[in-house]
Amino acid sequence: MLNVALPKGRLGDRVYAMFEKAGFECPSIKENNRKLIFENEVCGVRYFWVKPSDVAIYVERGAADIGVAGKDILLEYAPDVYELLDMKTGICRMAVAAPKGFRDDPRRTLKVATKFTNIAQNYYASQGRDIDMIHLNGSIEIAPILGLSDVIVDIVETGTTLKENNLEVIETVVPISARLIANKASWKFKTEQITALTEHLAMQLKAEE
Repeated sequence: MLNVALPKGRLGDRVYAMFEKAGFECPSIKENNRKLIFENEVCGVRYFWVKPSDVAIYVERGAADIGVAGKDILLEYAPDVYELLDMKTGICRMAVAAPKGFRDDPRRTLKVATKFTNIAQNYYASQGRDIDMIHLNGSIEIAPILGLSDVIVDIVETGTTLKENNLEVIETVVPISARLIANKASWKFKTEQITALTEHLAMQLKAEE
């Protein structure tokens, strides 16, 4: 069995459709129920839904052989996995946003609110910028409004939430998309299956270009 961790939600649905097209179908996954694990013994595949931010943990620890995780998660937590393929979906960007009209004064420490502390730390370290890091888990957009921070570092897809809170993107940190990842031991022992799937997915992506 090839164990596959899929992110719950729209991204997972899109990714599963690609796996299905590649010949790794599992019809029971489309049934309307609350099950989290689905198997197709004929195709030798077992899928399970997990929280998007947890996919890399399941893969790194070997509970899943492969999975699909956002590049943001891979950069933030640096799991010990192989990154096999850019899935060209779940496309967005990690960006710095600030209240409209904000001007950075390099003479003072910049207060940065984010849940992606490693990405933000590395980004500002590369610029030699002195920052005060404020780790938040949600509602990050209100931090600058309430004076908790000067800027935020967060994922931006459409920018609508930023606009609604009178914020704007001032810098792009890194582009983000979903990536196919593999457990290192699984890659050794299930090379044939994983390679076949990766090649099928790569062909699909090329055909869509």
